[in-house]
Amino acid sequence: MPSLIEKTACDGLLPVTEAGMTLSECVPLRITSVAPLAGKDRAFGAALKAMGLGWPKPGQSLANGEAKTVWSGRDQAFLIGVTPDGLDDLAAMTDQSDGWARMRLEGPGTEAVLARLVPLDLRATAFPVGSAARTGLNHMMMVLCRTEDAAFEIMVFRSMAASAVHELHHAMKAIAARTAAL
Repeated sequence: MPSLIEKTACDGLLPVTEAGMTLSECVPLRITSVAPLAGKDRAFGAALKAMGLGWPKPGQSLANGEAKTVWSGRDQAFLIGVTPDGLDDLAAMTDQSDGWARMRLEGPGTEAVLARLVPLDLRATAFPVGSAARTGLNHMMMVLCRTEDAAFEIMVFRSMAASAVHELHHAMKAIAARTAAL
């Protein structure tokens, strides 16, 4: 009988480091897509508040330790790192934990790396800590959050994890080579 071995989305691919920048896999946490049901916004907000979180505005993420809510589209967000107990009658929910790869890009030059792949202005003045966007990473869809001044969380579909790592690592090498040449 075959034996199945559980692996993370980026198993064997990460971490990679170039010129002080590191791309690593985030600790696997529960990811639940949530959308408040009609007329349940206040009760849903109160339930999130009881979890120490809140409902993110468009283009925003809210964190409380490892737990966070990340805007992911109109009237929807990802609830990450929290079991959605008590939300059954308040929101439409889908467990998406196994469908996403979560990575962290950190260090000096991260904005330059992402500028090669992402069609957004990611300077800290335009995309400060707590910002979130559903956008492209070269040819892939992703959810991007700035978690610190020089750190981003990147979420791509699990099936695109190897492609995302390849693209990001290639851009990291290019920035490292450019920095070394200066």
